[in-house]
Amino acid sequence: MDLVNRYLQAVKFWLPAKQKDDIVSELAEDIRSQVEEREAALGRNLNEAEVSAILKHHGRPLLVANHYLPQRHLIGPVLFPIYVFVLKIVAVFYMVPWVIAWIGIAISRSAHSQQSLLVTLASFWTSFWPTAFFMIGSITTVFAILERNQAKSRFMEQWDPLKLPPVRDPNRIPIANSITEVTAGLVLCSWLIGGMWYRTIFHFSGMSVTLARSWKYFFWSIIVLTAIGMLASGVNLFRPYWTWMRASVRLATDLAGSVLFCWLMKANILVSISVANVPESKTAQITTAINWWSAKMFPVAVAGCTVILVFDVFRILRVRMKGSHSVVLNAASGAC
Repeated sequence: MDLVNRYLQAVKFWLPAKQKDDIVSELAEDIRSQVEEREAALGRNLNEAEVSAILKHHGRPLLVANHYLPQRHLIGPVLFPIYVFVLKIVAVFYMVPWVIAWIGIAISRSAHSQQSLLVTLASFWTSFWPTAFFMIGSITTVFAILERNQAKSRFMEQWDPLKLPPVRDPNRIPIANSITEVTAGLVLCSWLIGGMWYRTIFHFSGMSVTLARSWKYFFWSIIVLTAIGMLASGVNLFRPYWTWMRASVRLATDLAGSVLFCWLMKANILVSISVANVPESKTAQITTAINWWSAKMFPVAVAGCTVILVFDVFRILRVRMKGSHSVVLNAASGAC
Protein backbone atom coordinates (compact mmCIF):
# COMPACT_ATOMS: atom_id res chain seq x y z
CA MET A 1 0.00 0.00 0.00
CA ASP A 2 3.05 2.23 -0.26
CA LEU A 3 1.72 3.54 -3.60
CA VAL A 4 -1.56 4.55 -1.95
CA ASN A 5 0.28 6.42 0.80
CA ARG A 6 2.39 8.26 -1.77
CA TYR A 7 -0.80 9.20 -3.62
CA LEU A 8 -2.44 10.47 -0.43
CA GLN A 9 0.64 12.48 0.41
CA ALA A 10 0.56 14.15 -3.00
CA VAL A 11 -3.13 15.05 -2.60
CA LYS A 12 -2.56 16.31 0.95
CA PHE A 13 0.05 18.81 -0.25
CA TRP A 14 -2.63 20.83 -2.16
CA LEU A 15 -5.38 20.69 0.45
CA PRO A 16 -6.30 23.57 2.82
CA ALA A 17 -4.49 23.21 6.15
CA LYS A 18 -7.59 23.00 8.35
CA GLN A 19 -9.16 20.19 6.33
CA LYS A 20 -6.15 18.15 5.28
CA ASP A 21 -6.45 15.32 7.80
CA ASP A 22 -10.20 14.86 7.48
CA ILE A 23 -10.14 14.86 3.68
CA VAL A 24 -7.16 12.50 3.46
CA SER A 25 -8.78 10.08 5.92
CA GLU A 26 -12.00 10.05 3.89
CA LEU A 27 -10.11 9.59 0.62
CA ALA A 28 -7.87 6.85 2.09
CA GLU A 29 -10.91 4.91 3.31
CA ASP A 30 -12.52 5.15 -0.14
CA ILE A 31 -9.37 3.97 -1.98
CA ARG A 32 -8.69 1.10 0.44
CA SER A 33 -12.28 -0.12 0.18
CA GLN A 34 -11.92 -0.22 -3.60
CA VAL A 35 -8.65 -2.13 -3.28
CA GLU A 36 -10.22 -4.63 -0.86
CA GLU A 37 -13.23 -5.16 -3.16
CA ARG A 38 -10.93 -5.80 -6.08
CA GLU A 39 -8.78 -8.21 -4.06
CA ALA A 40 -11.88 -10.08 -2.88
CA ALA A 41 -13.05 -10.44 -6.46
CA LEU A 42 -9.65 -11.74 -7.63
CA GLY A 43 -8.94 -13.83 -4.54
CA ARG A 44 -5.43 -12.40 -4.15
CA ASN A 45 -3.53 -9.25 -3.29
CA LEU A 46 -3.27 -6.58 -6.01
CA ASN A 47 0.08 -5.93 -7.59
CA GLU A 48 1.50 -2.43 -8.03
CA ALA A 49 0.18 -2.03 -11.59
CA GLU A 50 -3.38 -2.88 -10.51
CA VAL A 51 -3.23 -0.44 -7.58
CA SER A 52 -1.85 2.15 -9.98
CA ALA A 53 -4.86 1.65 -12.24
CA ILE A 54 -7.25 2.34 -9.34
CA LEU A 55 -5.35 5.51 -8.40
CA LYS A 56 -5.28 6.64 -12.02
CA HIS A 57 -9.05 6.25 -12.13
CA HIS A 58 -9.30 8.62 -9.16
CA GLY A 59 -7.35 11.26 -11.05
CA ARG A 60 -4.24 13.39 -10.78
CA PRO A 61 -3.59 14.48 -7.14
CA LEU A 62 -3.87 18.19 -7.99
CA LEU A 63 -7.24 17.72 -9.68
CA VAL A 64 -8.56 15.58 -6.82
CA ALA A 65 -7.50 18.21 -4.29
CA ASN A 66 -9.11 20.92 -6.44
CA HIS A 67 -12.54 19.38 -5.83
CA TYR A 68 -12.14 20.13 -2.12
CA LEU A 69 -10.80 23.67 -2.59
CA PRO A 70 -13.08 26.75 -2.77
CA GLN A 71 -13.75 27.48 -6.44
CA ARG A 72 -12.03 30.73 -7.37
CA HIS A 73 -12.57 32.71 -10.59
CA LEU A 74 -12.28 36.33 -11.59
CA ILE A 75 -15.74 36.40 -13.18
CA GLY A 76 -18.03 33.49 -12.39
CA PRO A 77 -20.53 31.72 -14.63
CA VAL A 78 -23.42 33.85 -13.31
CA LEU A 79 -22.02 37.19 -14.51
CA PHE A 80 -19.85 35.96 -17.39
CA PRO A 81 -22.61 36.13 -20.09
CA ILE A 82 -23.36 39.74 -19.08
CA TYR A 83 -19.63 40.52 -19.13
CA VAL A 84 -19.29 39.20 -22.69
CA PHE A 85 -22.41 41.10 -23.76
CA VAL A 86 -21.01 44.40 -22.43
CA LEU A 87 -17.69 43.79 -24.21
CA LYS A 88 -19.59 43.24 -27.49
CA ILE A 89 -21.50 46.49 -27.03
CA VAL A 90 -18.28 48.42 -26.39
CA ALA A 91 -16.66 46.82 -29.46
CA VAL A 92 -19.59 47.53 -31.80
CA PHE A 93 -20.52 51.04 -30.64
CA TYR A 94 -17.11 52.39 -29.61
CA MET A 95 -14.12 50.44 -30.88
CA VAL A 96 -15.32 49.71 -34.44
CA PRO A 97 -16.51 53.29 -35.19
CA TRP A 98 -13.27 54.64 -33.75
CA VAL A 99 -11.21 52.36 -36.00
CA ILE A 100 -13.24 53.35 -39.08
CA ALA A 101 -12.93 57.07 -38.26
CA TRP A 102 -9.18 56.80 -37.75
CA ILE A 103 -8.70 54.91 -41.00
CA GLY A 104 -10.58 57.70 -42.78
CA ILE A 105 -8.41 60.32 -41.08
CA ALA A 106 -5.25 58.38 -41.99
CA ILE A 107 -6.26 58.19 -45.66
CA SER A 108 -7.01 61.93 -45.64
CA ARG A 109 -3.68 62.80 -44.05
CA SER A 110 -1.70 60.67 -46.45
CA ALA A 111 -3.58 62.23 -49.40
CA HIS A 112 -2.81 65.80 -48.25
CA SER A 113 0.74 65.30 -46.98
CA GLN A 114 3.92 63.51 -47.87
CA GLN A 115 3.52 61.08 -44.97
CA SER A 116 3.11 57.41 -45.85
CA LEU A 117 -0.26 55.77 -45.19
CA LEU A 118 1.45 52.92 -43.34
CA VAL A 119 3.24 55.37 -41.03
CA THR A 120 -0.05 57.14 -40.24
CA LEU A 121 -1.83 53.85 -39.53
CA ALA A 122 1.08 52.70 -37.35
CA SER A 123 0.78 55.85 -35.22
CA PHE A 124 -2.91 55.14 -34.82
CA TRP A 125 -2.38 51.55 -33.65
CA THR A 126 0.14 52.66 -31.04
CA SER A 127 -2.55 54.84 -29.45
CA PHE A 128 -5.40 52.39 -30.09
CA TRP A 129 -4.09 49.40 -28.14
CA PRO A 130 -3.53 51.23 -24.81
CA THR A 131 -7.05 52.64 -25.02
CA ALA A 132 -8.52 49.25 -25.92
CA PHE A 133 -6.70 47.52 -23.05
CA PHE A 134 -7.80 50.29 -20.67
CA MET A 135 -11.46 49.87 -21.72
CA ILE A 136 -11.37 46.07 -21.43
CA GLY A 137 -9.44 46.24 -18.16
CA SER A 138 -11.89 48.72 -16.65
CA ILE A 139 -14.89 46.58 -17.59
CA THR A 140 -13.18 43.45 -16.26
CA THR A 141 -12.34 45.19 -12.98
CA VAL A 142 -15.95 46.33 -12.51
CA PHE A 143 -17.28 42.83 -13.14
CA ALA A 144 -14.67 41.30 -10.85
CA ILE A 145 -15.88 43.59 -8.05
CA LEU A 146 -19.50 42.67 -8.85
CA GLU A 147 -18.53 38.99 -8.73
CA ARG A 148 -17.09 39.37 -5.25
CA ASN A 149 -20.17 41.25 -4.02
CA GLN A 150 -22.50 38.76 -5.70
CA ALA A 151 -20.74 35.84 -4.03
CA LYS A 152 -21.32 37.44 -0.63
CA SER A 153 -24.77 38.99 -0.99
CA ARG A 154 -26.23 36.56 -3.59
CA PHE A 155 -28.11 39.50 -5.10
CA MET A 156 -28.42 37.67 -8.44
CA GLU A 157 -30.59 35.07 -6.72
CA GLN A 158 -33.00 37.68 -5.36
CA TRP A 159 -35.52 38.17 -8.16
CA ASP A 160 -39.26 38.09 -8.75
CA PRO A 161 -40.67 36.11 -11.71
CA LEU A 162 -43.69 38.45 -11.75
CA LYS A 163 -41.38 41.29 -12.86
CA LEU A 164 -40.19 39.51 -16.00
CA PRO A 165 -40.86 41.53 -19.21
CA PRO A 166 -43.72 40.39 -21.45
CA VAL A 167 -42.98 38.23 -24.48
CA ARG A 168 -41.91 40.54 -27.29
CA ASP A 169 -43.66 40.34 -30.64
CA PRO A 170 -41.05 41.39 -33.25
CA ASN A 171 -43.81 42.36 -35.68
CA ARG A 172 -45.45 44.76 -33.24
CA ILE A 173 -44.45 48.42 -33.72
CA PRO A 174 -43.84 50.39 -30.49
CA ILE A 175 -46.12 53.44 -30.42
CA ALA A 176 -43.20 55.57 -29.20
CA ASN A 177 -41.30 54.76 -32.42
CA SER A 178 -44.20 55.89 -34.60
CA ILE A 179 -44.66 59.11 -32.60
CA THR A 180 -40.93 59.84 -32.86
CA GLU A 181 -40.93 59.28 -36.63
CA VAL A 182 -43.95 61.54 -37.20
CA THR A 183 -42.49 64.26 -34.97
CA ALA A 184 -39.07 64.09 -36.63
CA GLY A 185 -40.69 64.29 -40.07
CA LEU A 186 -42.73 67.36 -39.08
CA VAL A 187 -39.66 69.07 -37.64
CA LEU A 188 -37.59 68.34 -40.74
CA CYS A 189 -40.25 69.56 -43.19
CA SER A 190 -40.95 72.68 -41.10
CA TRP A 191 -37.26 73.49 -40.93
CA LEU A 192 -36.66 72.97 -44.65
CA ILE A 193 -39.74 74.84 -45.88
CA GLY A 194 -39.83 77.48 -43.12
CA GLY A 195 -36.16 78.26 -43.65
CA MET A 196 -36.75 78.54 -47.40
CA TRP A 197 -34.18 75.84 -48.06
CA TYR A 198 -35.82 75.25 -51.44
CA ARG A 199 -33.74 78.16 -52.78
CA THR A 200 -30.19 77.76 -54.07
CA ILE A 201 -28.81 80.97 -52.46
CA PHE A 202 -29.03 81.71 -48.73
CA HIS A 203 -27.97 84.72 -46.66
CA PHE A 204 -27.14 84.48 -42.95
CA SER A 205 -25.88 87.60 -41.15
CA GLY A 206 -22.98 88.42 -43.40
CA MET A 207 -22.60 84.95 -44.92
CA SER A 208 -23.91 83.78 -48.28
CA VAL A 209 -24.16 80.13 -49.32
CA THR A 210 -24.78 79.08 -52.91
CA LEU A 211 -25.90 75.56 -53.79
CA ALA A 212 -25.96 73.80 -57.13
CA ARG A 213 -29.12 74.06 -59.27
CA SER A 214 -29.70 70.33 -58.71
CA TRP A 215 -30.37 71.04 -55.04
CA LYS A 216 -34.04 71.82 -55.81
CA TYR A 217 -34.56 68.26 -57.04
CA PHE A 218 -32.96 66.89 -53.89
CA PHE A 219 -35.05 69.24 -51.75
CA TRP A 220 -38.44 68.23 -53.16
CA SER A 221 -37.46 64.55 -53.19
CA ILE A 222 -36.62 64.79 -49.48
CA ILE A 223 -39.96 66.50 -48.77
CA VAL A 224 -41.94 63.84 -50.67
CA LEU A 225 -40.13 60.90 -49.07
CA THR A 226 -40.50 62.45 -45.60
CA ALA A 227 -44.22 62.99 -46.17
CA ILE A 228 -44.68 59.36 -47.27
CA GLY A 229 -42.75 58.19 -44.19
CA MET A 230 -44.90 60.37 -41.91
CA LEU A 231 -48.06 58.97 -43.49
CA ALA A 232 -46.86 55.39 -42.99
CA SER A 233 -45.87 56.12 -39.38
CA GLY A 234 -49.29 57.70 -38.80
CA VAL A 235 -50.95 54.50 -40.00
CA ASN A 236 -48.67 52.52 -37.69
CA LEU A 237 -49.94 54.58 -34.75
CA PHE A 238 -53.42 53.13 -35.18
CA ARG A 239 -52.39 49.72 -36.53
CA PRO A 240 -49.18 49.03 -34.58
CA TYR A 241 -48.02 45.87 -36.29
CA TRP A 242 -46.04 45.16 -39.43
CA THR A 243 -47.83 43.75 -42.45
CA TRP A 244 -46.28 42.66 -45.71
CA MET A 245 -47.61 45.77 -47.46
CA ARG A 246 -46.37 48.29 -44.89
CA ALA A 247 -43.00 46.56 -44.55
CA SER A 248 -42.65 46.73 -48.36
CA VAL A 249 -43.53 50.44 -48.35
CA ARG A 250 -40.84 51.02 -45.70
CA LEU A 251 -38.31 49.15 -47.84
CA ALA A 252 -39.25 51.20 -50.92
CA THR A 253 -38.98 54.56 -49.11
CA ASP A 254 -35.71 53.57 -47.44
CA LEU A 255 -34.32 52.41 -50.78
CA ALA A 256 -35.29 55.69 -52.47
CA GLY A 257 -33.93 57.68 -49.53
CA SER A 258 -30.66 55.72 -49.56
CA VAL A 259 -30.15 56.32 -53.28
CA LEU A 260 -30.95 60.02 -52.82
CA PHE A 261 -28.60 60.40 -49.84
CA CYS A 262 -25.69 58.59 -51.49
CA TRP A 263 -26.20 60.60 -54.68
CA LEU A 264 -26.19 63.82 -52.64
CA MET A 265 -22.82 62.85 -51.12
CA LYS A 266 -21.26 62.72 -54.60
CA ALA A 267 -23.12 65.67 -56.18
CA ASN A 268 -20.75 68.51 -55.08
CA ILE A 269 -23.88 70.34 -54.01
CA LEU A 270 -22.01 73.27 -52.41
CA VAL A 271 -20.96 75.83 -55.04
CA SER A 272 -19.56 78.67 -52.97
CA ILE A 273 -19.46 80.34 -49.56
CA SER A 274 -19.04 84.08 -49.09
CA VAL A 275 -18.28 85.60 -45.68
CA ALA A 276 -17.78 89.26 -44.92
CA ASN A 277 -14.15 90.24 -44.29
CA VAL A 278 -12.92 86.76 -45.28
CA PRO A 279 -10.84 86.38 -48.47
CA GLU A 280 -12.54 84.50 -51.29
CA SER A 281 -9.56 82.15 -51.54
CA LYS A 282 -10.15 80.95 -47.96
CA THR A 283 -13.86 80.33 -48.46
CA ALA A 284 -13.06 78.55 -51.72
CA GLN A 285 -10.77 76.19 -49.81
CA ILE A 286 -13.54 75.52 -47.28
CA THR A 287 -16.02 74.82 -50.10
CA THR A 288 -13.59 72.40 -51.75
CA ALA A 289 -12.87 70.65 -48.44
CA ILE A 290 -16.58 70.17 -47.66
CA ASN A 291 -17.27 68.70 -51.09
CA TRP A 292 -14.14 66.52 -50.88
CA TRP A 293 -15.07 65.12 -47.48
CA SER A 294 -18.63 64.55 -48.63
CA ALA A 295 -17.39 62.50 -51.58
CA LYS A 296 -14.92 60.58 -49.43
CA MET A 297 -17.71 59.59 -47.02
CA PHE A 298 -19.66 58.04 -49.89
CA PRO A 299 -18.54 54.43 -49.08
CA VAL A 300 -19.54 54.92 -45.44
CA ALA A 301 -22.96 56.20 -46.54
CA VAL A 302 -23.39 53.19 -48.85
CA ALA A 303 -22.46 50.80 -46.03
CA GLY A 304 -24.89 52.44 -43.59
CA CYS A 305 -27.74 52.45 -46.10
CA THR A 306 -27.04 48.81 -46.96
CA VAL A 307 -27.42 47.83 -43.30
CA ILE A 308 -30.78 49.64 -43.14
CA LEU A 309 -32.02 47.93 -46.31
CA VAL A 310 -30.92 44.51 -45.06
CA PHE A 311 -33.00 45.05 -41.91
CA ASP A 312 -35.96 46.08 -44.08
CA VAL A 313 -35.68 42.92 -46.18
CA PHE A 314 -35.37 40.80 -43.04
CA ARG A 315 -38.52 42.45 -41.68
CA ILE A 316 -40.48 41.50 -44.83
CA LEU A 317 -39.26 37.90 -44.65
CA ARG A 318 -40.15 37.72 -40.96
CA VAL A 319 -43.68 39.00 -41.61
CA ARG A 320 -44.20 36.56 -44.48
CA MET A 321 -42.87 33.64 -42.44
CA LYS A 322 -45.20 34.47 -39.57
CA GLY A 323 -48.13 34.71 -42.00
CA SER A 324 -47.29 31.30 -43.49
CA HIS A 325 -46.97 29.81 -40.00
CA SER A 326 -50.42 31.18 -39.05
CA VAL A 327 -51.96 29.66 -42.19
CA VAL A 328 -50.48 26.26 -41.33
CA LEU A 329 -51.76 26.47 -37.74
CA ASN A 330 -55.26 27.45 -38.91
CA ALA A 331 -55.31 24.57 -41.39
CA ALA A 332 -54.23 22.13 -38.70
CA SER A 333 -56.92 23.45 -36.33
CA GLY A 334 -59.57 23.00 -39.05
CA ALA A 335 -58.47 19.45 -39.70
CA CYS A 336 -58.84 18.61 -36.05
